[in-house]
Amino acid sequence: MSLPRIIDGKAVAAAVLDECREEAAVLVARGITPGLAVVLVGEDPASKVYVGSKVKTCAELGFHSRKIELPKETTQEELLRVVRDLNADPAIHGILVQSPPPKHIDEEEVIRALDPRKDVDGFHPENVAKLVLEDPTGFVPCTPAGCMKLLEVSGIPTAGAEAVVIGRSMIVGKPMALLLVSKVANATVMIAHSRSKDLPALCRRADILVAAVGRPEMVKADWVKEGAVVIDVGINRVEDATRKSGYRLAGDVAYEEVAPRCSAITPVPGGVGPMTIAMLMKNTLQAARQIGGC
Repeated sequence: MSLPRIIDGKAVAAAVLDECREEAAVLVARGITPGLAVVLVGEDPASKVYVGSKVKTCAELGFHSRKIELPKETTQEELLRVVRDLNADPAIHGILVQSPPPKHIDEEEVIRALDPRKDVDGFHPENVAKLVLEDPTGFVPCTPAGCMKLLEVSGIPTAGAEAVVIGRSMIVGKPMALLLVSKVANATVMIAHSRSKDLPALCRRADILVAAVGRPEMVKADWVKEGAVVIDVGINRVEDATRKSGYRLAGDVAYEEVAPRCSAITPVPGGVGPMTIAMLMKNTLQAARQIGGC
C-alpha cells in the first residue's frame, strides 16, 4: 500500500500570504492600505491567541489593523455601536467579531449589523446569498475557502467526484457543500450530520470526505473508502498528561488509522488551520479593492 500524500497547509498558506503581501504593496502604492479590525469580547484564551495571530499577520503583510478588546460585560448595544463605528471608518475594509462571544451577546444580530462590504468572515446574509448565487463579489467563509484552495493546489480533481461533508454549520459545513457543488468544482455533494442514518456507510461513499463536526477522532478507518481524499477541519484539544501543556491537538479524523487508507489527507495541526487566516487576509484584500474601486 502506498503512503498517502500529506497536504501541507502551512506551505499553501505561506504561498497565499506571499501573494497577499505583493497585492497589498500594489494597493498601498495607489493610496489604499488594506485595513482589518478585529473585535474581541471577553477573555477567552483561545480567542485571544487567534486575534493576536490575525493582528500579527496583518503587520507582516503591510496591512493596517485595529484590535478592539472589550470586557465580557459589554452589552449588546455597546458592541453594536462599535460595529457601526467601524462600518463608517474609511480606514477599515474588513471587520471580524471574534466568535464565540459571551452568551448574552446575540451573535446573529451582530453579524447582520456589519456592512456586508466589510464582512470578511462571509457570514452576513448578503454574502451567504452571493455564495449561493456564485457571485464573485461576495466573501466566502475563510475555512471552507481554505479547504478548496488546498484541493486546488494539490491537484485533486473535484469534477464528478462524490463528496461527503460531515457537519452543517454556517461556518464550515454548508458553505463547504456549496463550494463543492458550484460550477467551478462540479462535485456531487452530500451533507451528513449527527442524525444521518448510518453515517459510516455514507462516508464510505466519498471520493472526497470533509470532516467538520468538532468531535475528536470521530472518523475511523472503516468510515473511509480506500483511496479517498480526507480534509480534516477539526481542531480539538484532547487531554494528554505526557504533554507539558496537558493536552494535544487532534482533528475530527483518527489520523493514524485513517491515513493509510487515503490517497491524500490533511494533518492536524498543519493542515486546514493555517489556511483560515490566509484566506481572511485574501478576503480583506478583496474588500479593500472593491471599496476602493480598484
